[in-house]
Amino acid sequence: MSIEINNESGVEAPQEELVKLIRHILTAMHLHPQTEVSVILADIQTMEKLHVEWMDEPGPTDVLSFPMDELRPGTAAEPTAPGLLGDIVLCPVVAQEQAVSAGHSMEEELLLLTTHGMLHLMGYDHREPEEKEEMFGIQRELLSSFLGREAPRETTQ
Repeated sequence: MSIEINNESGVEAPQEELVKLIRHILTAMHLHPQTEVSVILADIQTMEKLHVEWMDEPGPTDVLSFPMDELRPGTAAEPTAPGLLGDIVLCPVVAQEQAVSAGHSMEEELLLLTTHGMLHLMGYDHREPEEKEEMFGIQRELLSSFLGREAPRETTQ
């Protein structure tokens, strides 16, 4: 697995934990061991610019995902082929604000957002109620199994 994390946010972030979480998700979702993922921790101005450019929505957001090879989850018997899963962009400043309102730590919020972003890279979405139920259910399962306890409450929409 190739997991690259670049912290360009100017904010201290749990990079080692993010790498461990991504490994956990890739294994749990049966993606090939040579799958590549990149994470950028961006400052608020960069995140706002990306949010406007790619989503046509004003203001900064918490997480954006940019899938590359359109890899989907595999099975234990048939993992996905190796490839480039894509890029996740996180904004620690927005994550910190959300963590305060949700009553958990910024680290937990970043883990939640990373899990959310990883699922988007694998083709999951939450536009429709059924999709949201499925995606957020998998998100809770993955994060709970990583943490060894109940996952923090979702703050993503």
